[in-house]
Amino acid sequence: MTAQLMDGNALAAQIRSEVAARVLTLKNSGVQPGLAVILVGDDPASQVYVKHKVADCESVGMRSVLDRLPADTPQPALLARIRALNADPAVHGILVQLPLPPHIDANQVIATLSPAKDVDCFHVANVGALMAGLPGFKPCTPHGCMRLLQAAGVDPRGKHAVVVGRSNIVGKPMAMLLLQANATVTICHSATPDLGAMTRQADILVAAVGRRNMITADMVKPGAAVIDVGMNRNEAGKLCGDVDFAAVKEVAGWITPVPGGVGPMTRAMLLVNTLQAAQAGAAATTT
Repeated sequence: MTAQLMDGNALAAQIRSEVAARVLTLKNSGVQPGLAVILVGDDPASQVYVKHKVADCESVGMRSVLDRLPADTPQPALLARIRALNADPAVHGILVQLPLPPHIDANQVIATLSPAKDVDCFHVANVGALMAGLPGFKPCTPHGCMRLLQAAGVDPRGKHAVVVGRSNIVGKPMAMLLLQANATVTICHSATPDLGAMTRQADILVAAVGRRNMITADMVKPGAAVIDVGMNRNEAGKLCGDVDFAAVKEVAGWITPVPGGVGPMTRAMLLVNTLQAAQAGAAATTT
């Protein structure tokens, strides 16, 4: 048995097409969704990510604003720029590209964002809404994973989902979205004894630790849906995930590739969140 591929590129293209149509409707009513991206410093990976995000905005008709700030930008100056964007009605979403230089407190930066424009869903108000099951933004990467499962016809209801990784960006919110979809959820991490014994129970397995080929074929339940969130590079510099793709695809029922799986979906869901923010802003001005 060879796993069915969960193609993030194809699904992301479909989502961008849907977003573009809804953006056009908004623009016809006088509102152009706008995303501001702040990049502090010259981290090469961050520059690539930001370039893609700006291009994505343009591809669906959104307005993008890119603020490139030097690495030695004082924290007060960065916070002042965020406050200005919070107050700008033409900006509906604000994204501060992480990681930030060491002298800047990322928690303070996130806390300064307007929750209504926090399209990454990092602000504690949005994280709290997610925890409580209230309406609001969904974190981009976990939401993208859920859309991949949906497109593959994998319903989490009644399934055992195992999330390997407990980060605030992926692991924890991934577990919450799976729980909201009525899965029984286990979160594993570096202190979990006998990781393989846990992952072999998973109907849905999400790997999000950032360690190349950590999930091997003997750790996967036959027929499981395997989502690889990892973005690593091998000795040759080639992108690869946390899952040993070549071996695991012979065991799993569904699997995401790296690249071309979760990554494009993360970017697509950022557009969805920015559109949602713009629609909420437009509704607020007409009531």
